[in-house]
Amino acid sequence: MILEKEYQREKAVMYARKYALVRNPLFYTFEGIGGNCTNFVSQCVLAGSCVMNFTPTFGWYYLSLNRRSASWTGVDFFFDFMTTNTGVGPFGQEIGLDDAEIGDIIQLSNGTEYYHTLIITEITENEIFICANSVDSLDRPLSSYNYVSLRVIKINGVRYDTRYIIDCFDSLYSPPGLEPIAPPME
Repeated sequence: MILEKEYQREKAVMYARKYALVRNPLFYTFEGIGGNCTNFVSQCVLAGSCVMNFTPTFGWYYLSLNRRSASWTGVDFFFDFMTTNTGVGPFGQEIGLDDAEIGDIIQLSNGTEYYHTLIITEITENEIFICANSVDSLDRPLSSYNYVSLRVIKINGVRYDTRYIIDCFDSLYSPPGLEPIAPPME
């Protein structure tokens, strides 16, 4: 049976702050071969959801460098998955910046393409703060970035299969040992 649960925003932010300046050894780092920003944000969203979607081609998952979805590491693929997912895993929608919450995702554009993925870690009256990889950033003000436009992905919740209920946060946050998030792909 597929049910919905709340996205744990605080856990996503806690993970983001721990791994903004260092890398979690459970995951390959894509520095120097396209950047690590979306990989990092996917890890943060996983920490807040503990559910992957193992649908071949169009899912959102990471098992290893060579067994991962394009949406785990690609800016546009991540956006497409999160805003259209009707299966298991996190799901969301594009919203305006004024409606964002901690744990939501920002993607920056140079006017031609979206090129960088960030996670919101704090919102004050005058500023939004983010964590990111590639240009490692810990609670960096969004206003310090140069970009032409942005889009915000609100993570609305998480769908999960009741046969596979687990809390992965401890195993992600304190490696070693990534417990299985869902059954492996066939």
